[in-house]
Amino acid sequence: MRVLVTGHQGYIGTRLTPLLSAAGINVVGYDNGLFRECAVLPMPPVPTISKDIRDVERKNVEGFDAIVHLAGLSNDPLGDISPAATLKVNYEATVRLAEVAKQAGVRRFVYASSCSIYGAAGDTILDEEGAFNPVTPYAVSKAMSEAELIRLADSSFSPVFIRAATAYGVSPMIRFDLVLNNLVAWASATGRVHIKSDGTPWRPVVHVEDIGRAYLAVLRAPTEDVHLQAFNVGSSAENYQVREIADFVRETVPGAVIEYATDGGPDKRCYRVNFEKIRTVLKEFRPHWTARRGAIEVYELMQQLGLNKSDFEGARFSRVDHLKHLARTNRVDDELRLIEPAKPLVAPGMGSVASIVT
Repeated sequence: MRVLVTGHQGYIGTRLTPLLSAAGINVVGYDNGLFRECAVLPMPPVPTISKDIRDVERKNVEGFDAIVHLAGLSNDPLGDISPAATLKVNYEATVRLAEVAKQAGVRRFVYASSCSIYGAAGDTILDEEGAFNPVTPYAVSKAMSEAELIRLADSSFSPVFIRAATAYGVSPMIRFDLVLNNLVAWASATGRVHIKSDGTPWRPVVHVEDIGRAYLAVLRAPTEDVHLQAFNVGSSAENYQVREIADFVRETVPGAVIEYATDGGPDKRCYRVNFEKIRTVLKEFRPHWTARRGAIEVYELMQQLGLNKSDFEGARFSRVDHLKHLARTNRVDDELRLIEPAKPLVAPGMGSVASIVT
């Protein structure tokens, strides 16, 4: 099987591509390098099409059996920077990619949607049939993309929707703007588990490597099991209120204490999710991680790298701050397109990555 992974140099992609390669899948990446300078660990060597996803052409997708589409502006705060760019990158480019993929004969299109499309759901536990209630430009773009991919589906083109819970865990492109990672980083660097809300919102969480296992399971599954199906990715036991996550972060980091931001209040993004469908339909998929183990993993990385607060809250590990840095230094335009090529990867031990001329 030959698979194109868009956004393969991102937080999920750098954990996914080694899993696919180890399973005997021929992987090619597609990435514009917007965040390549954020690497902290060696990146998996993957043949790469270096190109903005908004500029995809049919020739870029010909010859692939499947596409895993991760590329996009990847969280709620990032989408808030430029709702217009979020719509173009996350929605319009997704539709264009799917259209040229269908024309080129790509049969399976695995789309990185998100549990955030459920939005302000309160205490209700939602399965894949739950109502969408997106509250941010990012979540809206995901819901709109799902609708358009459904429209494009037919007997020769099979979209599948991966609605992952909030990710955590170590990756070569680790992010500290995700709730568990952020709480561990604050505790490790400052001794304080810093909660930015009132701690009551519900968040389902899942390890980044387990998200990769879900994509692998979908790629291996028979078409009749996954065609036009949505799968919540995570574990039903891993729905937590933010204050619960803070409690076991406090238990992980020696001497840490919990503090609430003085301006913290309720967060509209509040949802609990049922994950039984993926366990039932895709027998191969079983999460290997728990949030408690993931907190230990992230804490050990913080200690290994000696990161302080200015590091993890800065441009290298916060996608929002990185984009603002690129804008301040005139390296992206108003549409968040790179004006100049990304600088070389900064992590030590980085192997060379083959580029594909397009």
